[in-house]
Amino acid sequence: MLATAKKNEIISKFRTHDSDTGSPEVQIAILSERIGELTEHFKAHKKDHGSRRGLLMLVSKRRRLLDYLKKTDSDRYRDVIGKLGIRK
Repeated sequence: MLATAKKNEIISKFRTHDSDTGSPEVQIAILSERIGELTEHFKAHKKDHGSRRGLLMLVSKRRRLLDYLKKTDSDRYRDVIGKLGIRK
């Protein structure tokens, strides 16, 4: 889980308006941060297969959100992947 301060920082960076906490951009950014933390975790804990399943679910959810954003608003999609440094 992300620390509250870190999560609030991500939300403030990616939100589209002042009270935005759940737009696709924010969700993708939070998922990307969690994916990065889990990836670091697996460098030390190679046999943690339960968490690996969770990582795969997070990656799938982020992929679905990115597909949705690409389908609805390609400019926002390109902006998000540019900020996060995600391929495609």
